Amino acid sequence: MKKNYFHSPLLLLIYLVVFALPITWGFVAIADIGQPEIFVISQPSAKTVLGTAIEDNEASSTVSLPALFDKEFNGADLQLGRVLENNSSYTRYYITYKSGNLTISGIMNVPKGDGPFPALVLNHGHIDTSVYTNGRGLRREQDYLARAGYVVLHPDYRNHADSSQDNRDALAVRLGYVEDVINAVYALKNSSLDYIDTVNIGMLGHSMGGGITLSVLVSQPDLVKAAVLYAPVSGDMRQSYERWIARQSNNIEEITGTYGSPDEAPEFWDNISAETFYDRLTAPVRIFHGTADASVPLDWSRETLSRLQAAGAKVELTVYDGAPHEFTSHWSSFMQSAKEFFDSRLK
Repeated sequence: MKKNYFHSPLLLLIYLVVFALPITWGFVAIADIGQPEIFVISQPSAKTVLGTAIEDNEASSTVSLPALFDKEFNGADLQLGRVLENNSSYTRYYITYKSGNLTISGIMNVPKGDGPFPALVLNHGHIDTSVYTNGRGLRREQDYLARAGYVVLHPDYRNHADSSQDNRDALAVRLGYVEDVINAVYALKNSSLDYIDTVNIGMLGHSMGGGITLSVLVSQPDLVKAAVLYAPVSGDMRQSYERWIARQSNNIEEITGTYGSPDEAPEFWDNISAETFYDRLTAPVRIFHGTADASVPLDWSRETLSRLQAAGAKVELTVYDGAPHEFTSHWSSFMQSAKEFFDSRLK
């Protein structure tokens, strides 16, 4: 009769360690050539991410813009990974950097020629994380500005592409995007790459990314020298609540249960709204919006202009007649104006 070796507990334990557990737990592999210190944990039925996840039980009291005013940011460890494109004007890299205890993925376009080059951080609008891919959302703008002589860093934000996961509610994650963008700027400033001008850095944000940009500008007023808001959402989070959040059955119950509605908890909603703190903003701002924008109302940008002016900010609004959310035929004019604005402040 054939002997059953697993009658021995010791032999059974050895078998599990050598053969069974690696199959069950997945494997550890280097994320990208050129990034030897960054690892991906592959697990069955789990999204592959970089770094460490943030769990649901973090204190909700940290979900506010004032919590970011005096926060020490650790944006650093800007790592260039594989080359995604190499043309006559610039090289496009897959990149990662640190944001708190998370690792954020993104792309960076580096112009050809003699640097150092001023840098721009580009903040994309809302794209469902289930379909978002690395560097998606502002590809035309990334290309245009790199060809204009700017190092362009486009962060994916947490929960997007290969970035680490943040498992908290939608509002906490939204404030997390602001942290990721702030840390993107610090990652540039702390980089040892000699082709980056670490002093002259600007920012451009589209749609939701425009709202993120406003939150960055009031949280860290001296972080960047100029900002462009491209069809931005309102600096008042109540507007987003009424237009989008209140209609999302998968989010609204958790958000109102945790923080209260704007009517129930006005102080909380004040503290996550950039417009409450416009008097802190110091960087000059250009806003661009179209009259045919079906996604974000033009009136939001007009109100942002009015409130920023009342707070003493240097701000201008350009309105394109008939332009939709992404401008289409007005896009070239917009980009030329944005480039000239950045050139006047950063070059």
